[in-house]
Amino acid sequence: MSAAKLRAFLAVARHGSFSAAARALGLSQPTLTTQVQGLEQQHKVELFHRRGHRIELTSVGHQLLPIARQLAALEVEAYNLLHDCGELTRGQLKLGAVGPFHVIEMVDAYRQRYPKVDVSIRLGNSAQVFGDLENYVIDVGVLARFHDAPGFETMAYARHAIILFVHLDHPFAKHESVPLQALENQPLLQREDGSSTRRALETALRQAGIAPRVAMEIGSREALREAAARGIGIGVVSEAEFIPDARFRPVRIDGDPAFTETHIYCLKERRDSLLLNSFFDTATALKNLPESSVANPLQ
Repeated sequence: MSAAKLRAFLAVARHGSFSAAARALGLSQPTLTTQVQGLEQQHKVELFHRRGHRIELTSVGHQLLPIARQLAALEVEAYNLLHDCGELTRGQLKLGAVGPFHVIEMVDAYRQRYPKVDVSIRLGNSAQVFGDLENYVIDVGVLARFHDAPGFETMAYARHAIILFVHLDHPFAKHESVPLQALENQPLLQREDGSSTRRALETALRQAGIAPRVAMEIGSREALREAAARGIGIGVVSEAEFIPDARFRPVRIDGDPAFTETHIYCLKERRDSLLLNSFFDTATALKNLPESSVANPLQ
């Protein structure tokens, strides 16, 4: 049973004749008559009593009429949904991220461009984000470093220097920046294994042949901040994630030898969809803004 046949049935029931129904639908009368007859023959029923130029609904026709009206309304609703989503005047965009900092910046810009698209964010580690992408739980993933991931499209979004933050009484607090070599035998507050910040700094230290002293491993960003504020050790954080606090001072590392990167991922097979294109285009425009237009977290 096709939608065209149901539309033909509804038009005849509404207008009371095949000729008027054909004019309303922009069809020839033989075409419309064939559609109604096809519906009757397909199900071996009679929908209209034909009495000369007059037609009346049969008992089956009367029972079908309210159902056909509901189906027609649903067809219009489906068309409007697809049209609006295709025009990005409605719809849902589901994001996954390993942290809130970079993705919130993108979401803010996206919502300004497409205020009628609902955006949600699901936080998890890198493995969870990739799993959610593969299972269509999310549309786009925002990760803190590059992953060689076959089957995924990726775009580099930003690079952020790793900085230090120290208690006000620490000798580093007197300097805007210190050389990487100054970390030799210094007590570092270290994030958990797998942290992008930890991995980036460890790589830079190893390449420079520098061996700091790990004061404590802490699996929480907030707990690490409190430890630094109490002078237990030197905090390490991505510049984009630094939150100023009167209890400690940020200190750069000369030349920014350690850094994290933000990358955006989606399934290759979905990259050309209008919804995903709209997000990637927004992120591209955002990353191309002059540095002076982006707030400096160290100020």
